[in-house]
Amino acid sequence: MNWISNYVRPKINSLFSRRETPDNLWTKCPECGTMLFHRELAENLNVCTTCDHHMAISPRDRFTALFDGGIFTEVKVPEPLGDPLQFRDQKKYPERLKAAQKATGEKEAMLVAEGEILRTPVVAIAQDFAFMAGSMGMYVGNAMIAGAQAAVKHKRPLIVFSAAGGARMQEGILSLMQMPRTTVAVQMMREARLPYVVVLTHPTTGGVTASYAMLGDVQIAEPNALICFAGPRVIEQTIREKLPEGFQRAEYLLDHGMLDRVTHRKALREELVTILRMLLALPPAVKGDLPAPVEVPASVAAPAAPTAASSAKK
Repeated sequence: MNWISNYVRPKINSLFSRRETPDNLWTKCPECGTMLFHRELAENLNVCTTCDHHMAISPRDRFTALFDGGIFTEVKVPEPLGDPLQFRDQKKYPERLKAAQKATGEKEAMLVAEGEILRTPVVAIAQDFAFMAGSMGMYVGNAMIAGAQAAVKHKRPLIVFSAAGGARMQEGILSLMQMPRTTVAVQMMREARLPYVVVLTHPTTGGVTASYAMLGDVQIAEPNALICFAGPRVIEQTIREKLPEGFQRAEYLLDHGMLDRVTHRKALREELVTILRMLLALPPAVKGDLPAPVEVPASVAAPAAPTAASSAKK
C-alpha cells in the first residue's frame, strides 16, 4: 500500500479543491446575456439591472412587492374536476399537473389575493406563466369568478396581472368555455361600478387576450411585453409578409391606441394606486402615512420635570 498516494494526496486535494457553486445563485438575462446575482435580481423585482429587461416573476413574489408590508390574504378558489376529458398526450394530464405543482409550488396557474396598496384595499389576481404556460383552464375561470365576487362583496377594485399562452388544450372545449365565463366576471365589476384594471405582462396571448385581458377599464402593460392573439411568426407565415419592427409588443400597441400605459415594474405600485383612487373618487394616497398617535389620559400622564426653584426649596 502506498501511503502517500492513497492517503496524503487525497487529503491535500480535498483541502484545496474548489467548492462547487450552486446553479441557482446566478441568472442569465435572456436579452443582454448579463449574469445577475439572485439576491440582486430579486431586490430589483426580476428586472435586469443592465438592460432593464423584465423577466418573469411569480404571482407570490409579485404580491409580496405589491401589497403593503408584503401582507395579503389568499382568496379560496373552488376546485374543478381533475381530469374531465381523461386527456393524454405524451403524459397523462394529472401527471402534468403534478409536475407543474412541484416546479412552481402552487396549486394552479392563478393566485387570488386581498390586501392593501398604500392603504387602498384591492383584490388582485395574477397568472403564473411557469405553470403550464399560464394556460386558461377551468381553475382559471373559477379564479376570475372568485376574485370578482370577493371584489363586489367588499366593494373593492379588481386588478388582474395576465401572463398566458392561451387556452389549456388538455381541457378542450371546457377550456374555451372559460372565455365567456371570465367575461361574466368582468361584467359583475361593471354592474357594481367598481374599477377593473388589467396589467398585461410578457407574454399574454391566445384566448386570454381575447377575453378578460383586453376588457379592463384601464389597460397597462409592462415594457416590451408580447400581447397578441396569434403570434407574429404565425401571422407572417399566413400573410407571407414581413411585419413591422416591434409588432405586437407593448410599445407598438400603445402607439396604436390599444393600451393606456406602459409602466416599469418598479413604478407600477404607485401608478396603480393613483389610477384606482382617481376612479374611486378618493384623495391621493399619502406616502409614509402613519397611524394617528394614541391620546394618553391626563390622569395617567407622566409628572412634570422638577424645576430649579422646586429643587432649591428642597
